[in-house]
Amino acid sequence: MTIIIIILILALIFEFINGFHDTANAIAMSVSTKALSPRFAVFYAGALNFVGALTSQAVAKSIGGKIADPFQIDNGLLIVIAALIAAIFWNLLTWYYGIPSSSSHTLIGSVAGAVIFGSGLDSINWEGFTDIIKALIISPFLAFGVGFVLMKLLAIIFKNVNPYRATRGFRGFQIVASGLAAFSHGGNDGQKTMGIIVFALVAGGFQSTLDVPLWVQVICAGTIGLGTMIGGMRIIKTVAKKIFKVKPINGFAADLTSFAVLQGATMFGLPVSTTHVSSSAILGVGSSKRFRGVNWGVAIRIVTTWVITLPLSALIAGIVMIILKIFV
Repeated sequence: MTIIIIILILALIFEFINGFHDTANAIAMSVSTKALSPRFAVFYAGALNFVGALTSQAVAKSIGGKIADPFQIDNGLLIVIAALIAAIFWNLLTWYYGIPSSSSHTLIGSVAGAVIFGSGLDSINWEGFTDIIKALIISPFLAFGVGFVLMKLLAIIFKNVNPYRATRGFRGFQIVASGLAAFSHGGNDGQKTMGIIVFALVAGGFQSTLDVPLWVQVICAGTIGLGTMIGGMRIIKTVAKKIFKVKPINGFAADLTSFAVLQGATMFGLPVSTTHVSSSAILGVGSSKRFRGVNWGVAIRIVTTWVITLPLSALIAGIVMIILKIFV
């Protein structure tokens, strides 16, 4: 029972960090365009993260059973501990430097690395793991394309509208869109930690299904919401202010794009990166407005971090797993 308590503590630490590391992306644009004040925005996002995280279990079941089978795996509880330690370390490192890396990549890479080093390469469910990787790869390209097209359409529809009236009107629309984005972020991101807790409960023999207990849903939803409320501003500065200069219509397009892509992924039980989707939506909207107006240097820095996160997280988790097997 002690080891399960340790896992719960680590999982909630990861979820809290996930809150201030990732889900602040949902309201970054609203802060940048001054549609919302920073203080109100993080509380607004946190509340909707909480609600979103309680709406489904599909993503949690994918994390809990698609990467590896918790019913048959060796060293299941140690694997979860190693994965969470590695994910927490990487998230804190990238948060400290203000780099919007993906908590989804971090967690998935950490789980895969811990499984390989803790139970063997054959313990990876390669079909399920490949499905998750495909979703992680496709979703940012989809968000870029949707953001690009949506912004083009809005520019055509509202080209003759008075700029002052358009700005004032889209600030209101943007508040709604950013709320929807925060809701969908909670629905996808909030469930990932639920899935890893269920993995541990099944591997430890504490439950016999991949269903998420209500108490797990509530504590994870509450923790990710609290994390968003407390610490999201550092990532907001990178995502919203350094990629390109935004107006409310741009923010509305980016937030609505994030909501559409994330909500679609959640409906299909696909754990995608909220950071990937949000940043790619912003890049798509910015490219539609003016390709050279996008700060591609920041974009390249973000993409580079995306690429290295999964393998480095897997390696860190593997090292932690080896240490645990020696001393535990």
